[in-house]
Amino acid sequence: MNQLLKRILMSVLGVVICGLSVGMFKFAALGIDPFQSLMSGLDAVIPIRFGTLYVIVNGILLLFSLIFDRRKIGIATVINLFLLGYIVEFSQNLCTQLMPNPALWLRVVILLVAVVILCLSSALYFTANLGVSTYDAVALVWSEKQNKLPFMWCRVICDFVCVAIGIVLLLISGMPFTELFGTVGVGTIITAFFMGPLITFFNVHVAQPMLNGRKKQ
Repeated sequence: MNQLLKRILMSVLGVVICGLSVGMFKFAALGIDPFQSLMSGLDAVIPIRFGTLYVIVNGILLLFSLIFDRRKIGIATVINLFLLGYIVEFSQNLCTQLMPNPALWLRVVILLVAVVILCLSSALYFTANLGVSTYDAVALVWSEKQNKLPFMWCRVICDFVCVAIGIVLLLISGMPFTELFGTVGVGTIITAFFMGPLITFFNVHVAQPMLNGRKKQ
């Protein structure tokens, strides 16, 4: 298969799987991913519509990529911006229709599956190198500019900072603890600490072999 076609398919597949995983996160209701934690905190303290706020924050992150490494902006970035929200909505609604009253154990299973496929999706469109989401670009650019710090640790630090800021902002807004841990919960902690290493694993063992073929022993 043509190399460019492979990269395009990997980018599209990565964004689609990412949207499915985020919808599963929201359905499980055991904590959302670090970037969405940050957005929830900002939304709680900034009195503008969430859609407008989301565009502003992603615009700032897009500016970061344009300044430091424009190669991170491409077809996957555009697909992410325009399709991801609809895929997330479809995924969450589908889970709700199939499992209207899920038990706690089932929500935990769905959460764990969502974490794994979210990391797989990131590895696919990182390796395709046709653009990434504006948030994903931050850790990638940082890792490439700071050669001494591997990507997985750059990602862990970025995720941890987002979670910490999100928690602080939600507490400042006066959100009750019961609601706080529904937004920033076990799923958030898992993704903050394990997304970097898992993305690296899938990059080495799935995405790169998919693009370049497996090396002969």
